[in-house]
Amino acid sequence: MRTIKLTKETKKDLLQNLLKRSPNNYGQYESTVAEIIENVKKNGDQALFAYTEKFDKCKMGKDNFIVTEAEFDEAFAFVGEEFVNVLKKAAANIREYHEKQVRNSWFDAKEDGTILGQKITPLDKVGVYVPGGKAAYPSSTLMNVIPARVAGVGRLVMATPPGADGKVNPGILAAAKIAGVDTIYKVGGAQAIAALAFGTELVEKVDKIVGPGNMFVALAKKAVYGYVNIDSIAGPSEILVLADESANPRYVAADLLSQAEHDELASAILITTSERLAEEVSSQVSTFVKGLERKAIIENSLDNYGYILLADSMDDAIDAANEIASEHLEILTRNPFQTMTKIRHAGAMFLGEYSSEPLGDYFAGPNHVLPTNGTARFFSPLGVDDFIKKSSIISYSREALELIHNDIELFAKKEGLTAHANSIAVRFENEE
Repeated sequence: MRTIKLTKETKKDLLQNLLKRSPNNYGQYESTVAEIIENVKKNGDQALFAYTEKFDKCKMGKDNFIVTEAEFDEAFAFVGEEFVNVLKKAAANIREYHEKQVRNSWFDAKEDGTILGQKITPLDKVGVYVPGGKAAYPSSTLMNVIPARVAGVGRLVMATPPGADGKVNPGILAAAKIAGVDTIYKVGGAQAIAALAFGTELVEKVDKIVGPGNMFVALAKKAVYGYVNIDSIAGPSEILVLADESANPRYVAADLLSQAEHDELASAILITTSERLAEEVSSQVSTFVKGLERKAIIENSLDNYGYILLADSMDDAIDAANEIASEHLEILTRNPFQTMTKIRHAGAMFLGEYSSEPLGDYFAGPNHVLPTNGTARFFSPLGVDDFIKKSSIISYSREALELIHNDIELFAKKEGLTAHANSIAVRFENEE
């Protein structure tokens, strides 16, 4: 990994380099995605079958498009009891964490007859997209589905691409069943997003689409936003480790590589005040990489988006971490909880040397669907709030309205909206 001095200029260059990974730079593929969406809107299931044969090398029809109970049974048998038990433990942790996020409707009544409130309503139908490709992620299935179930969503459907044999990854199927998915469609890519957004004969139209995917999925979600809601436009994975001289270099190196193996666009950054730690981490990274299965992907990731930044002070290091606003932030300092209080922007924070990032990916309970590419400055992790909507409640008695009706009428007239003013005034027109 390259080691550079942290300055205003190097920080600026790093931020510009990281932004190259943003889904906002996928514009050259927008016309292709738009064509796919229009084809699905026009031709429905037949378009889905044709795209599945073209991209996934799998013949699909009405008889094998939806996952059957027999396929679920086969998946559980294939993954084995040990892994099923791990999935159930992880699901329990995720459910327990998200249950603490549940909001309740509320009402505030005053003596003058005013009642104000907020009604919480779960979404009716949600579609979850689970990618295939370089790796299959049962963990993402749990993370996307369980908060929706906790929120009380009425129907949960999933779209995921089949293999050439027409089967869905058994780990994904097992996780989906445990999490509580109602129906799974064997379709992937932009065409799956279009089907969920607009509906076909076989695919239910949903109210919101969540879940990660490749650039075509990301652009499709962007294109259908407004017809349905979406969670976010997810970018490549990233980790930032904030460390002082007390950190274990072997742990730091291992944690950086845990994200670099996702794909060539993943980012792994260490910011430290210790030159010794920087040197030892760089050496440990080189040692680890030699024995890892995804060596080529890791090397490409580190060559393009891997950095070790040497800061003059911990305050400078923290300032840089806040500007980068990383998806995952590990804090490996003498007092990580004190350091954490100065962090304003991060998707998820991992405090201490035994809280490595994969703990959050799989098991701890907080959601691993996190904002990327600096969007942690204004976005939050996926949670129960993403699967509800809120309605305002307003109820005034005649006595309560009488006290303020002149104020409202004046306000409306100042905006030139006399019908607004009249709507209030008619309720008191017979008064002297």
